[in-house]
Amino acid sequence: MSTGLVSQVKEVSQSAIATLRPWGELLEPTALSLPSNLSEATTRLAQNLTHFRSNYTLVLLIVLFLSLLYHPVSIIVFLIIFAAWLVLYFSRDQPLEVFGFTVGDRVVMVVLGVVTVLALVLTHVWLNVVVSVVIGVALVSLHAVFRGTEDLVMDDQESPYGALLSDDQDPSGNYTIM
Repeated sequence: MSTGLVSQVKEVSQSAIATLRPWGELLEPTALSLPSNLSEATTRLAQNLTHFRSNYTLVLLIVLFLSLLYHPVSIIVFLIIFAAWLVLYFSRDQPLEVFGFTVGDRVVMVVLGVVTVLALVLTHVWLNVVVSVVIGVALVSLHAVFRGTEDLVMDDQESPYGALLSDDQDPSGNYTIM
C-alpha cells in the first residue's frame, strides 16, 4: 500500500516538474517591455499565465513559504495539510472510501479546504498568508503584463483563446450561408 502511494506521489511530482517552463525563458530580460495599451496588457496577462502556469504557481508557493519562515509550527502544520491534499485529493485515481461509504471529490475538496482555513485561523498566520498571497499575485501579474509574448510558442490547446487555426484544407474557410 505505502509503496504504491509513494510511486503515485513520485509520478504526480514528476508530471508537475515536467510542466515547468525553462526559468531562462521566464526571466529573459530582453522580453520585458511596456504594453502599448490595456488590450495588449490583458492579452499578455492571459497568455503568460497560461504559458508559465506551473512556474508562476511555484513562485506563489515560494513567497508563501518565505512568509512562514518565522512561524515554524505553521510550516509543520501546512506540510501536514499539504501531504493530506496530496494523498486525499491530488494523487487518487479511485474514489475515497471511509467506513465503507464512497466519498466524492467535491466533499474531499470542501473538507480539506475547511481544514486548511481552520489551520490558518488556529495557527494565527491567516493575515500573514493573505498578505503573502496578495504580494505573490501582484508579482506574478506584474511580470505577466510586462513580459512580451512575441517569442512564446504555444499549442492551440494551450492558448487561452482556444484553437485559433483549423485543419481545413480550404484556405477560404468553411462558411455556411444563412
